[in-house]
Amino acid sequence: MRILGFILSLIFGLAFNPTLAHANTGEMPQEQLLAVKYMNALTEHDYKTLRKFYNRDSVFFDKTANRKYTGGRFIIDFLERAHEGVLEYNFNIEHMYNAGSLVVMIGNYHLKGPGEQFGKPGKIIDIAIPGVTSLKLDMLNHRVIEHMDLLDYQTMSDQLAMQ
Repeated sequence: MRILGFILSLIFGLAFNPTLAHANTGEMPQEQLLAVKYMNALTEHDYKTLRKFYNRDSVFFDKTANRKYTGGRFIIDFLERAHEGVLEYNFNIEHMYNAGSLVVMIGNYHLKGPGEQFGKPGKIIDIAIPGVTSLKLDMLNHRVIEHMDLLDYQTMSDQLAMQ
Protein backbone atom coordinates (compact mmCIF):
# COMPACT_ATOMS: atom_id res chain seq x y z
CA MET A 1 0.00 0.00 0.00
CA ARG A 2 2.92 2.31 0.71
CA ILE A 3 4.18 1.87 -2.86
CA LEU A 4 0.76 2.73 -4.31
CA GLY A 5 0.71 5.90 -2.21
CA PHE A 6 4.18 6.81 -3.45
CA ILE A 7 3.14 6.26 -7.10
CA LEU A 8 -0.02 8.32 -6.71
CA SER A 9 1.79 11.18 -4.99
CA LEU A 10 4.43 11.13 -7.70
CA ILE A 11 1.84 11.12 -10.50
CA PHE A 12 -0.34 13.83 -8.98
CA GLY A 13 2.63 15.90 -7.90
CA LEU A 14 3.99 15.94 -11.44
CA ALA A 15 0.65 16.22 -13.20
CA PHE A 16 -0.59 19.21 -11.21
CA ASN A 17 2.64 21.14 -10.72
CA PRO A 18 3.19 23.26 -13.84
CA THR A 19 6.89 23.63 -13.10
CA LEU A 20 7.30 19.86 -13.22
CA ALA A 21 4.88 18.78 -15.93
CA HIS A 22 6.05 19.75 -19.41
CA ALA A 23 3.41 21.45 -21.53
CA ASN A 24 2.69 19.72 -24.82
CA THR A 25 4.34 22.12 -27.24
CA GLY A 26 5.07 19.54 -29.90
CA GLU A 27 8.67 19.30 -28.76
CA MET A 28 9.93 16.72 -26.33
CA PRO A 29 12.44 17.92 -23.72
CA GLN A 30 15.99 16.62 -24.13
CA GLU A 31 15.64 14.62 -20.91
CA GLN A 32 12.62 12.78 -22.29
CA LEU A 33 14.35 12.18 -25.63
CA LEU A 34 17.31 10.62 -23.82
CA ALA A 35 14.95 8.53 -21.67
CA VAL A 36 13.13 7.20 -24.76
CA LYS A 37 16.45 6.40 -26.47
CA TYR A 38 17.54 4.48 -23.38
CA MET A 39 14.22 2.61 -23.07
CA ASN A 40 14.40 1.65 -26.76
CA ALA A 41 17.89 0.20 -26.26
CA LEU A 42 16.64 -1.65 -23.18
CA THR A 43 13.60 -3.20 -24.83
CA GLU A 44 15.48 -4.01 -28.05
CA HIS A 45 18.15 -5.88 -26.03
CA ASP A 46 20.77 -3.55 -27.52
CA TYR A 47 23.43 -4.16 -24.89
CA LYS A 48 26.13 -2.35 -26.89
CA THR A 49 24.11 0.87 -26.73
CA LEU A 50 23.06 0.24 -23.12
CA ARG A 51 26.72 0.01 -22.05
CA LYS A 52 27.13 3.64 -23.16
CA PHE A 53 24.34 4.69 -20.77
CA TYR A 54 25.94 3.10 -17.70
CA ASN A 55 29.08 3.63 -15.68
CA ARG A 56 30.31 1.86 -12.55
CA ASP A 57 28.03 4.00 -10.35
CA SER A 58 24.82 3.49 -12.35
CA VAL A 59 22.00 1.78 -10.44
CA PHE A 60 19.19 -0.44 -11.75
CA PHE A 61 16.61 -0.90 -9.00
CA ASP A 62 13.39 -2.92 -9.17
CA LYS A 63 11.93 -1.45 -5.99
CA THR A 64 8.89 -3.73 -5.93
CA ALA A 65 11.05 -6.86 -6.07
CA ASN A 66 13.73 -5.21 -3.90
CA ARG A 67 16.47 -6.06 -6.44
CA LYS A 68 19.31 -3.60 -6.98
CA TYR A 69 22.27 -3.83 -9.36
CA THR A 70 25.09 -1.29 -9.31
CA GLY A 71 27.58 -0.78 -12.13
CA GLY A 72 27.13 -1.17 -15.85
CA ARG A 73 28.69 -4.63 -16.01
CA PHE A 74 26.39 -6.05 -13.31
CA ILE A 75 23.31 -4.36 -14.78
CA ILE A 76 24.05 -5.76 -18.25
CA ASP A 77 24.70 -9.25 -16.81
CA PHE A 78 21.32 -9.13 -15.04
CA LEU A 79 19.50 -7.87 -18.15
CA GLU A 80 21.03 -10.57 -20.36
CA ARG A 81 19.87 -13.27 -17.94
CA ALA A 82 16.42 -11.72 -17.52
CA HIS A 83 15.88 -11.29 -21.26
CA GLU A 84 17.16 -14.71 -22.30
CA GLY A 85 14.68 -16.27 -24.71
CA VAL A 86 12.25 -13.35 -24.54
CA LEU A 87 10.48 -13.10 -27.90
CA GLU A 88 8.91 -9.65 -27.46
CA TYR A 89 9.63 -6.94 -24.93
CA ASN A 90 8.48 -3.35 -25.03
CA PHE A 91 7.34 -0.54 -22.80
CA ASN A 92 4.19 1.28 -23.86
CA ILE A 93 4.49 4.74 -22.34
CA GLU A 94 1.09 6.18 -21.45
CA HIS A 95 2.35 9.26 -19.59
CA MET A 96 5.79 10.82 -19.30
CA TYR A 97 6.89 13.75 -17.17
CA ASN A 98 10.17 15.25 -16.17
CA ALA A 99 11.46 17.48 -13.42
CA GLY A 100 14.85 18.48 -14.71
CA SER A 101 16.88 15.34 -15.19
CA LEU A 102 14.34 13.10 -13.43
CA VAL A 103 12.07 11.45 -16.01
CA VAL A 104 9.01 9.49 -14.91
CA MET A 105 7.27 7.14 -17.33
CA ILE A 106 3.97 5.44 -16.58
CA GLY A 107 2.83 2.58 -18.76
CA ASN A 108 2.89 -1.16 -19.37
CA TYR A 109 5.76 -3.54 -19.93
CA HIS A 110 4.69 -6.13 -22.49
CA LEU A 111 6.53 -9.46 -22.39
CA LYS A 112 6.15 -12.50 -24.56
CA GLY A 113 8.43 -15.44 -23.97
CA PRO A 114 9.01 -18.97 -22.80
CA GLY A 115 6.81 -20.15 -19.98
CA GLU A 116 9.75 -21.70 -18.12
CA GLN A 117 10.73 -18.24 -16.86
CA PHE A 118 7.24 -17.79 -15.42
CA GLY A 119 6.62 -21.27 -14.01
CA LYS A 120 4.60 -22.37 -17.05
CA PRO A 121 6.86 -24.82 -18.91
CA GLY A 122 5.95 -25.68 -22.49
CA LYS A 123 3.85 -22.54 -22.99
CA ILE A 124 4.46 -19.17 -24.57
CA ILE A 125 3.46 -16.50 -22.07
CA ASP A 126 2.11 -13.11 -23.14
CA ILE A 127 1.62 -10.57 -20.33
CA ALA A 128 1.41 -6.82 -19.75
CA ILE A 129 2.71 -5.49 -16.44
CA PRO A 130 1.65 -1.97 -15.38
CA GLY A 131 4.46 0.03 -13.94
CA VAL A 132 6.21 3.29 -13.26
CA THR A 133 9.79 3.71 -14.38
CA SER A 134 11.82 6.67 -13.20
CA LEU A 135 15.20 7.59 -14.58
CA LYS A 136 17.69 9.96 -12.99
CA LEU A 137 19.84 11.14 -15.86
CA ASP A 138 23.25 12.75 -16.20
CA MET A 139 22.48 15.03 -19.13
CA LEU A 140 26.06 16.25 -19.47
CA ASN A 141 27.40 12.73 -20.16
CA HIS A 142 24.15 11.19 -21.48
CA ARG A 143 24.12 8.49 -18.84
CA VAL A 144 21.62 6.85 -16.53
CA ILE A 145 22.42 7.52 -12.89
CA GLU A 146 19.50 5.44 -11.62
CA HIS A 147 16.77 3.37 -13.25
CA MET A 148 14.01 2.55 -10.78
CA ASP A 149 10.98 0.38 -11.56
CA LEU A 150 7.78 0.08 -9.54
CA LEU A 151 5.93 -2.81 -11.17
CA ASP A 152 2.52 -4.29 -10.46
CA TYR A 153 3.52 -7.92 -9.89
CA GLN A 154 0.04 -8.77 -8.60
CA THR A 155 -1.39 -8.05 -12.06
CA MET A 156 1.37 -10.19 -13.58
CA SER A 157 0.51 -13.01 -11.18
CA ASP A 158 -3.20 -12.73 -12.04
CA GLN A 159 -2.41 -12.88 -15.77
CA LEU A 160 -0.16 -15.90 -15.32
CA ALA A 161 -2.89 -17.74 -13.40
CA MET A 162 -5.17 -17.38 -16.42
CA GLN A 163 -2.64 -18.77 -18.91
